[in-house]
Amino acid sequence: MKKTIFGIFILIAGITLTARAQERQSGEVSYRTIIPEDKQTLLNNIDMFANTQLGFRNDFSDGDYLGSKFRIEQLRMEIKGYIHPNIFFRFRHRYTSTFEPQSIDKIIKGVDFAYLTFTLSDRFKLTVGKTYADWGGIEFDLNPIDIYEYSDIIEMADNFLTGIELHIKANENNHFGIQLVNSRTGTFEELYDTVPNLEPSKVPFGGVLNWRGSLFGGKVTTIWSYSFFTEAKGTAKNYIALGQQFHSDKLDIAYDYKISIEELDRTGIISEEIPDNLYNYAMENTLYRSHWTRITWKFSPKWHLSLDAFIDFADVKDDRITINDTDRFRTVYSYVPTIEYFPWEDFNLKFFLGYVGRHYQYPDWVENNIGLTDHSTSRVVVGLISPLKFL
Repeated sequence: MKKTIFGIFILIAGITLTARAQERQSGEVSYRTIIPEDKQTLLNNIDMFANTQLGFRNDFSDGDYLGSKFRIEQLRMEIKGYIHPNIFFRFRHRYTSTFEPQSIDKIIKGVDFAYLTFTLSDRFKLTVGKTYADWGGIEFDLNPIDIYEYSDIIEMADNFLTGIELHIKANENNHFGIQLVNSRTGTFEELYDTVPNLEPSKVPFGGVLNWRGSLFGGKVTTIWSYSFFTEAKGTAKNYIALGQQFHSDKLDIAYDYKISIEELDRTGIISEEIPDNLYNYAMENTLYRSHWTRITWKFSPKWHLSLDAFIDFADVKDDRITINDTDRFRTVYSYVPTIEYFPWEDFNLKFFLGYVGRHYQYPDWVENNIGLTDHSTSRVVVGLISPLKFL
């Protein structure tokens, strides 16, 4: 506490001394600015945001009311811009995540972005630092504040990883990315504990190939990708995301198909739901698939209706689980209708009223041997969303 008070005193004293260092010109008083005048031009190329989603949330389980609360779902401070004509930087910190430094990249989990992008030529750019794994798909490419509920694969993934990426501009309508990143932020032991007969990989890297396309005069855009990630010796994760979106003045329609083939359960949903007394290790040979769509009807400049609908499948093919008569472990049906109101045309802020419904279904073998039964969750939320641009 004493250190804090002393720091505040020093700050106030510094501001006071700066204010007193003034010049009198033509009878007017001018003050020296905190940011030197010769540095202020740098701010012309820098933006600062507080990406925010907050609301009043009412939760239900199988139709039973659980309670209500105010909640900040998203708060991500972001600053980005050019510090040189050929050097772009981006930093984003998520305040709704852990502040613990991660074992692999030594940066806290809550930092989404901390990277530099170098313009090498008109066609080539190189990104270095912590960035997003360029998975592909429209859902992942959206600003997180505009997502009310993620599909399973995206929700459980390590989406922000440290590495390098080469961006290639083939032409105005086709852009490609080649990415090499760490496969995770924590160690194998932290993520999986121990797995019989598996040795952690000494080069736990991931490679991502990405294509961003614009077709039919920009009416259709695509974000497709293929990823290959290593976790342990002899095991890998293959992930494909195919996202496409149709744009028009009144209607936007997006659809993603995602499939993750995992020789070790990287997504982790199945491993988490199987109790330790049945199997005390991460599962092997799991498969996750997702169909995700968003339809937005912009029936008025100030009013939009939107519907997210998605189905998530989780399968297990591990031979050590001998009690199952089907590979299916669970199926989740989700739907998110919302109405959004934009009060000001010159400021990016919207109020929303939304409903998030999720229905979980399990086959008989899961219910009989693991004890997981069909159930549903839902919530009604009213709130606001804005990037809140300060600079």
